[in-house]
Amino acid sequence: MMKSNSSAKPYLSKSRLISAWQCPKKLHLEIHKPDLAKISSATETLFATGNQVGKIAQDIYGSEDAVEIPYSENLEDAIRATTELIESGVKIPIFEATFQYDGILVRIDVLVPDGEGWRAIEVKASTSVKEYHQLDCAIQLWVMRNVGLNVKSISLAHIDNQFVYQGDDDYTELLIEQDLSEGVMALEDQVIALITDARAAAVGDIPQVSVGVHCGKPYECQFQAYCWPTDAEYPVMGLGGGKAKLAKWVKAGCRDIRDVVGESITGATQKRIHRVTSSNTPEVLEGARSVIDALAYPRYYLDFETIAPAVPFWKGTRPYKAVPIQWSCHIDDGPTDDSVENLRHEEFLDLSGDPPMRSLSEHMIECLGESGPILMYTTFEKTVITGLISLFPDLANPLEQIINRLVDLHPIVKEHYYHPQMLGSWSIKAVLPAIAPHMDYANLEGIKEGMAASDGYLEAIDPKTSAARKVELEEQLLRYCKFDTEAMVEIVRFFTVE
Repeated sequence: MMKSNSSAKPYLSKSRLISAWQCPKKLHLEIHKPDLAKISSATETLFATGNQVGKIAQDIYGSEDAVEIPYSENLEDAIRATTELIESGVKIPIFEATFQYDGILVRIDVLVPDGEGWRAIEVKASTSVKEYHQLDCAIQLWVMRNVGLNVKSISLAHIDNQFVYQGDDDYTELLIEQDLSEGVMALEDQVIALITDARAAAVGDIPQVSVGVHCGKPYECQFQAYCWPTDAEYPVMGLGGGKAKLAKWVKAGCRDIRDVVGESITGATQKRIHRVTSSNTPEVLEGARSVIDALAYPRYYLDFETIAPAVPFWKGTRPYKAVPIQWSCHIDDGPTDDSVENLRHEEFLDLSGDPPMRSLSEHMIECLGESGPILMYTTFEKTVITGLISLFPDLANPLEQIINRLVDLHPIVKEHYYHPQMLGSWSIKAVLPAIAPHMDYANLEGIKEGMAASDGYLEAIDPKTSAARKVELEEQLLRYCKFDTEAMVEIVRFFTVE
């Protein structure tokens, strides 16, 4: 018989306990200042991915008579439904079983009958077991055992990133299950101490916690803009590097990069950022022009957009493996003034929902011809093309020739240029508005960055997406990818036009 446990204490969910473990101040702000949270698109995508993997787990562990406990804002409904189901004596898989003990609430991803007891399985979209996963499972086990549930074992199921989808709707081997029972049972005292600390953070004054590495581990904290000094002209975070060192400067009262004492900086890159920012004058070093002028014509400016779904849906693809779905290429035949308006442009985007990789490769090979440097920004394009070779061995020769022609602009820019507005980043999105203020990704409509492009593509190929919305997404995807290659053209012009 499961115990009935009612408590006047406020509910704390497992996720909020993990928040308190990461930072008690984070938990306090989640409860009392949720309007201060800034949820990134990456975090939203992470939530969606978790839900998708959870559904796959239900297919793997489910049966025809399996039951899912629906989420209810009235938590007592979910708790009651779970209790009634278990006390009825049924031996079927239960998803999202909901339990509460002493004000601590947990929802169990998978509960599977195991003899006279149950086997609990927590499902994660990660590709390995992390430290906080152990604590996550320990919280669940503590609650389940205290309400009287006979839990025989608790495991964590995570994604096998070596799984290759065969195109047959079979995801049986997508997840790897690891029994964590022994290690989790040893964490009971830590769970009890965490609950005490979390309650103090939830009901007391805001905890005084300094910024540090915990601001990004294990999760990106949605309150970083509140806790870190972001309102300075050149926030100290723009020095880059690890959060531990940055936090020391913040604790010392530094808000702006120029507040930092130069002698306290040891890293060469940080010294450069500090020096240029303190001078408030961009640094343009000689040498970039000669490197670029040595490049032959025609010059190709190439950029890919990719998706990397946790649950692959095209044959031959793996979880989280970047799969190209789009490219843009500006072509400079020279000699012109190299302005983007005078360049040829080609692009590829297929929103049919069919695997686009083969057609994308063939069109790209045709577009890039057999000679001329292919400019990219960072080595991502090389990684993508290498992946295409593994998918299409018969195209290996022309694709390898393309790889041999690649020229990375990123190290050229990093070696020869820095502007205080870049705030420690040499990403193309940081560099572009510094050298070409009339061009800024923030001014694009709709899709403005890679994660949004990936999400936009997946929405566009979804059969449930309306025709009008699909047209809108197509326009945004084409504009965004084209803007990336326009940005590279602008960067080259910056270094070569008098």
